[in-house]
Amino acid sequence: MCIMGRVSPVADNQAGAAPSWRRGNFDMLFLRQVFAAAAAAIFLGQGLAAETAERQFEALARLPDADIQAVAGQAVEVDIDLAASSGFTVELRGERAEVRYRMAFNQVAEGWSWQPLADAAVDDYYRFKFLPLQSVADERGSYEHEDKIGVPQQMKVSWRYDYFLAFENLYDFYPRRVDDDAGFAADLPAGVVGHLGMRATARLGAPVISESTTFWKATHGKPTDFTLKKRYLVGTLESVSFVDLKGGNVLCTITRERNDCRGP
Repeated sequence: MCIMGRVSPVADNQAGAAPSWRRGNFDMLFLRQVFAAAAAAIFLGQGLAAETAERQFEALARLPDADIQAVAGQAVEVDIDLAASSGFTVELRGERAEVRYRMAFNQVAEGWSWQPLADAAVDDYYRFKFLPLQSVADERGSYEHEDKIGVPQQMKVSWRYDYFLAFENLYDFYPRRVDDDAGFAADLPAGVVGHLGMRATARLGAPVISESTTFWKATHGKPTDFTLKKRYLVGTLESVSFVDLKGGNVLCTITRERNDCRGP
């Protein structure tokens, strides 16, 4: 007789059979892997792969640590924040526009990106590069504090979340060289300049997401408690596209196989 939910003791005594508790552990591990894969499928199936960086990061951060690696290898699509990109320029040339996105200074200065023993002649000190994606401000009220003796004042509490795509394969797209203009470039119609966007696609990879926090305490001269959280989607860069935001059309795409980018 076999009671529902329990393996018959006879099975445990069969030659070569694993004890039921070991099979149970294996089954639980298998189920965890299935659930993790399902979570990854849901993550992409809900259309989050084309959502804001904030929503994509938060959806990933909600996954259990043991399961988050299940989304490694999955594709994501993110919009690049051109307002936060000092190396982005457009030069008009008649009916055409030369668009350039410089990457020379887009280096991830986090501990997991350091290569302190790097030979500067052949490698970069910061292994990971970044593309800025989104910045979200969160004002959290104020409190009274006396930083200067005898002068109580209201201190604001401000948080900001900056989102980035971090990747280490920049030189799949062009040779490593000492050139401040190195980056992504395109030859586009001049008429799209006023509504031009950039979009990147990547495949998530370990550690998938990363976050750092920096805090500045309010003072009498600067009466704001300021917390900055840098949040990274980490993966392998697959492509960078220039997009007409007005019509939603992709004008041209740069991939590792094709570096020239000329719009219609």
